[in-house]
Amino acid sequence: MARPSRFATSQLLDAAVRLAAESGPSGVTMSAVAAAVGAPSGSLYHRFAGRPALLAEVWLRTVEDFQEGYFEALESSQDPRAGGRAAARHIVAWSRTHPAKASLLLYGEHDFGWDDWSDEHLLRAEEGNIQVRAAMAALAGALGLHGRAGLDRVTLAVIDLPLSLVRRHLHGGCPLPPHAEDLAEQCSDALLTGDEDSGPRPYGATDGSGPPPVRGG
Repeated sequence: MARPSRFATSQLLDAAVRLAAESGPSGVTMSAVAAAVGAPSGSLYHRFAGRPALLAEVWLRTVEDFQEGYFEALESSQDPRAGGRAAARHIVAWSRTHPAKASLLLYGEHDFGWDDWSDEHLLRAEEGNIQVRAAMAALAGALGLHGRAGLDRVTLAVIDLPLSLVRRHLHGGCPLPPHAEDLAEQCSDALLTGDEDSGPRPYGATDGSGPPPVRGG
């Protein structure tokens, strides 16, 4: 009977996530992960074909963990605006709960050796990307936002803006403030509620609903 493995794959990947959060993707090596858990270096090669496979698994597992809750939030209401707001909040809340994983996702797949990934890993990544694109298109359609501008607006509302809020604090080494989820939701709602066809008003124009244009003299 084979002796049970002393180190679970999840334990090794958790150590790799911590190394990535501390030192970036370059800090995730076979020997560094082995040392972090007290395993022989050779034991890593029983789980991963090499460093590219390790990097791919670290990245994909983190993305898939995030996306599972994100899609649940996005589909949590029959009201697409409410789903969008929930998704924006999820990005911040998940990052608050998983700061090491959130720090890892500030990088991109190419930072984690995309060019050397196996076909299997590339397929997993593309399936996730397809799911994201489909979700954004579905949300835009449900809100009556059409064309590239509508899709960009939805993506900004429920992905880019919440991520920028998280990124600013993580890059600065600061914890997310207690009101971060509320800010993300408010920004998302403002974009998802506005009139698709309303462009910027001419500088200085006023309809009486806001302060008059500033005049010199």
